[in-house]
Amino acid sequence: MIKKILCLLLLLIMVTGCDKYSEKSIVKELNKKFDKSSAYKLVGDLEITNNDDVYNYEITANFKKDDYYRIELTNKANSHTQIILKNDSGVYILTPSLNKSFKFQSDWPYSNSQIYLLNALINDVNNDEQRKFSKEKKGYSFITTVNYPNNKNLSKQKIELDNNLKIKKVTVYNKNDVICMKMVFNTIDYTPNFKKNYFDLNTVMDDKNDNVVEKQTGNFEEAIYPLFLPSGTKLVDEEKIKVDNGDRVIMTFDGEKPFLLVEENATTMDEFTVIPTYGEPYRLMDSLGVMTDNSLSWESNGIEYYLVSDVLNQDELIEIAQSIYSLPTMK
Repeated sequence: MIKKILCLLLLLIMVTGCDKYSEKSIVKELNKKFDKSSAYKLVGDLEITNNDDVYNYEITANFKKDDYYRIELTNKANSHTQIILKNDSGVYILTPSLNKSFKFQSDWPYSNSQIYLLNALINDVNNDEQRKFSKEKKGYSFITTVNYPNNKNLSKQKIELDNNLKIKKVTVYNKNDVICMKMVFNTIDYTPNFKKNYFDLNTVMDDKNDNVVEKQTGNFEEAIYPLFLPSGTKLVDEEKIKVDNGDRVIMTFDGEKPFLLVEENATTMDEFTVIPTYGEPYRLMDSLGVMTDNSLSWESNGIEYYLVSDVLNQDELIEIAQSIYSLPTMK
């Protein structure tokens, strides 16, 4: 009997000894690798799901200590590219096809979780004392809580690493365990060679302006109505006026939760224009937009949208905005 017990103990030691890393050592190695690196460049694919709609992006994320970020998001469906840039001057959302940028005084990206930034993912692991660690077939995984203040329905993420501790995939779930976002990391370079002024605003625009073939201009034929309205709220007025770049439609919704929705054709600026903005960058399905306490603005498929209310909270603004993407001619 003693021999059998000793054999079982030896077998257990051999099996557990096969694991190269423990949870504690993995967290230590992840922090060590990031702290030693002065920069990184990663390329991957981001998938965002909203009900039956799926949006796919190519992501290139560049980071340089201290506090320099250049994140390029390209919509695979229409090749539309937008860029989040952070440098000494502030935070910018650039839309090269329109030759313009919004400028923020913001603490982005430190105010919430970020699925495509290594330092944000490592911070989520470090900060969650209740995280769950697992040994997987081809590596390891952590399940942590997430912090997305503008989307409180997102509750947790699964971070998957290979046997060499390279982050391979991150999946974000809502409170019902439904997958809302998935990021697959194709390459991660901890020793990138960035050109001089790579994080400079004008340099970024010069790099991207070569890809702008023609100006976006013209009129959209019909107003696009939200399919979701708060209870007790309805469209009471719609005004269409002529502006320099075509038409502007102003829709007034009144009732228990009134709001205003403005739509107009997006037009490429003749000269690169920077628009100072109060608020925070916000990713709304197929576009990067601007979120404030009582408004949301974004550009999608050549149309600029502005949604504002003194009554609606941010979650309600987002729900209305997301509903505009489906069946656009339905009223």
